[in-house]
Amino acid sequence: MIRIEQVALREIRLPLKEPFRISSGEVKERRILLVELKPADGERVWAECVASERPNYSSETIDTARIALRDYVAPRVLGTPFDDPGPVHSLLEKDVRGHRMAKAAVEMGIWAIAAERNGVSLTRQLRGERSRIPVGISLGIQTSPDALVAKAATSASAGYRKIKLKIEPGADIEYVAAVRAALPNAPLMVDANNAYTLADADHLARLDDFELIMIEQPLEHEDVVRHAALQRRLRTPLCLDESITSVNRAEDMIELGSGRIINIKPGRVGGFTESLAIHDLCVRHRVPVWCGGMLETGIGRAYNVALATLPGFTIAGDISPSARYWERDVVTPAWTLDADGMMPVPIDRPGIGVDVDEDWIEDLTMMRETIDAR
Repeated sequence: MIRIEQVALREIRLPLKEPFRISSGEVKERRILLVELKPADGERVWAECVASERPNYSSETIDTARIALRDYVAPRVLGTPFDDPGPVHSLLEKDVRGHRMAKAAVEMGIWAIAAERNGVSLTRQLRGERSRIPVGISLGIQTSPDALVAKAATSASAGYRKIKLKIEPGADIEYVAAVRAALPNAPLMVDANNAYTLADADHLARLDDFELIMIEQPLEHEDVVRHAALQRRLRTPLCLDESITSVNRAEDMIELGSGRIINIKPGRVGGFTESLAIHDLCVRHRVPVWCGGMLETGIGRAYNVALATLPGFTIAGDISPSARYWERDVVTPAWTLDADGMMPVPIDRPGIGVDVDEDWIEDLTMMRETIDAR
């Protein structure tokens, strides 16, 4: 039986090792919302809310997520007994629309508590089995094609199994062409983060020349109809990210032909229960999936790593090692990449598989708030 008696929220701030730019903005420092769940009997477990500072990727922000967690999400689970984490998703969905990132932080944390109680890793709790997973890297928009080529070449030399190039109008065809010319056999994809419209279809069709793994989320985030029209005009598979907020949206994509690949981010869809449903749907329909990143700390990364061990995750995820983003992560050991572009998975260690550096988090804490069971 799992019964949460306290939910504590902390905001920390960590500077990125280098700025990260996508079509909707640039990030130099991450405001990060961490969540501590304290069961009535047992050690506390850490989780992470992936909401950004600005509503440029999602309508949620770190500030709206904090309010949602304090006023709606935490009160739903405090003092409520759970035999297993399965019912948590439905409980949090009842009468509370949206706020999926806030819900996911608590829901996934309860999955981690269940893993601890069962004496298994989060990977095995989710029915994953792989002890190593392939890793991709996401490269932000650069100042020139040459600058992007240099970043991509370094990534290829490091062994990354997939290199994602962020693009936007004015920084797309020429940039991708330069990388493909320099790295003719590299596994490349592009990500537009909603930067184009269907009127750009002929322009986007030029990307077919570069033998990309996929074009991720080129059109508006809620639009699956126009993505379907665009997919019919392209040879390159479209991958939907922001558009997939639930298993129902994934079904819409498959039915309409709006894409051929899905990026499952558990924080975006409300947690593991919905992620598993999307994964299972895609396996049945032979739709490849992969796990994207949201510039998480090593805490959030632990949850992504566990999910990415499931069999449907056949494409390398954006689960870069700690050193890709942070001078010092908030977990030990840090997440690492081996020479084969693979990340070791702590498959036999109970819980999330890493230790949280609570002293370092204490030093980084800018805000804290505690919600107790009444």
